[in-house]
Amino acid sequence: MSSADRPQGPPTQTYDSAFLKACRREPVPHTPVWFMRQAGRSLPEYRRLREGIAMLDSCMRPDLVTEITLQPVRRHGVDAAIFFSDIVVPLKAIGVDLDIKPGVGPVVAQPVRTRADLERLRPLEPADVSYVTEAVGMLTAELGGTPLIGFAGAPFTLASYLVEGGPSRNHEHTKALMYGDPELWADLLDRLAEITASFLRVQIEAGASAVQLFDSWVGALAPADYRSRVMPASAKVFEATAGYGVPRIHFGVGTGELLDLMGEAGADVVGADWRVPLDEAARRVGPGRAVQGNLDPAVLFAPREAVETQARSVLDAARDLPGHVFNLGHGVLPQTDPDALTRLVAYVHEQTAR
Repeated sequence: MSSADRPQGPPTQTYDSAFLKACRREPVPHTPVWFMRQAGRSLPEYRRLREGIAMLDSCMRPDLVTEITLQPVRRHGVDAAIFFSDIVVPLKAIGVDLDIKPGVGPVVAQPVRTRADLERLRPLEPADVSYVTEAVGMLTAELGGTPLIGFAGAPFTLASYLVEGGPSRNHEHTKALMYGDPELWADLLDRLAEITASFLRVQIEAGASAVQLFDSWVGALAPADYRSRVMPASAKVFEATAGYGVPRIHFGVGTGELLDLMGEAGADVVGADWRVPLDEAARRVGPGRAVQGNLDPAVLFAPREAVETQARSVLDAARDLPGHVFNLGHGVLPQTDPDALTRLVAYVHEQTAR
């Protein structure tokens, strides 16, 4: 298919990649592989590069973002790169007073819990994240035919960080606001949907071939609450990025009971964690969407043979699915042996070569 004939979508050089074919549920030469949190975390070269540099500072330096994003592509031979950033970057860019504290995560100085707090969240303009545009441009020039996945945090997860003031086990302040002031809650999520959509549009327009919406904490919700109180905001993000023709992936942790709704929100690909077998996850997601996942990240600490046995189980569950992207069921754990990831990529490619 010539570039003139194909629909609007990702850059021409990545259009026929195994990753994008799988996202479109087309035949692939092998099952594509990438890992959430592959950029950084477990790689010694990443730790050396980041030494003495704060997380948010590294996210705002195009040279560092480019090098960190490329490291796992070089080392592991994965089928896609994931843009090195953090879900709170767009919040920092619009002036939210927050920091990422080592061993803790994002910490917000003034939590958002009132109407006046909401008014502090202004729209995100492309100029606020010019370093993202620059980094994506540098990356696509280096990556060639390897797709770059852009990403953003979903409205619920961003709201949870903002309302709690940081990571939370029980999300008590978040749920108190959601149930106690539903109008303010709806307005907060709508505002965050606009910010998130703007952040994704910047990445797509700069050259990202796909995007993933991370809803890390949404598994804390019951399906009825997700449908009425969260899904409209996530759907707004997907609708705002639909016209670009790039695959949109939706992922959350502990979302087995929400998979059908997460697909309904508008994603082209739905990621499943390791708690639900992929064939069952696909059944819940419903027809017309690819699935992504879902090896337990902790499996990578087992001996090679055990890792391959568990990976084989994932591949067997996905055998009859029209679109499957192999991934972990959550992010790479920091102490993972990088060689285990390299071997896993090779194993999946060899086992699924067509």
